[in-house]
Amino acid sequence: MTIDRQRHIEGALFLVAYIACIPAANWLIQHVGTICPPNAPCLIPVAPGGIMAPSGVLMVGLALVLRDLVQRRLGTAFGLGAIAVGAVISAAVAPPSLVFASTIAFLISEMTDFAVYTPLQQRGLVLAVLASSVVGLLADSLLFLWLAFGSLDFLGGQIIGKALMVLVTLPAIHWLRRRDARLKLA
Repeated sequence: MTIDRQRHIEGALFLVAYIACIPAANWLIQHVGTICPPNAPCLIPVAPGGIMAPSGVLMVGLALVLRDLVQRRLGTAFGLGAIAVGAVISAAVAPPSLVFASTIAFLISEMTDFAVYTPLQQRGLVLAVLASSVVGLLADSLLFLWLAFGSLDFLGGQIIGKALMVLVTLPAIHWLRRRDARLKLA
């Protein structure tokens, strides 16, 4: 298999996984949690001490990393296109009461991730993914909670839940960077 073909196949897989994270996050928030109060998001514990977060945070954290990988494999135009498609999907699948907050938070957090990742990617993949994901998850958490609820009550849980997902991916990102260098895919 040629290097370009492998890059495109992997990029397509990252893109499909990225797009799948959006409806998955919305489904989780409505159906999966240790606590699912009526007319409220399902919550999961994300840290000791009873720190809870809406269950969709896991997929949001993963989406930030996958968007970076789409850009790495397919280029900035695909990275930006993925953000646009993701915003449309976010608006389409979010519960009616959360459409505005979900769409705006998604769009701005992903663009923030893009703005940080793009210049850092040449310095190192792991650093770029970590830094851009942290900035993106902060933007997403602050915007979504404020726009959806006018409150930052779940901010700690949102940040911890998304950060945990990003941290879980870092060993795979490190492996990918090393493999890319060996195969000259980077």
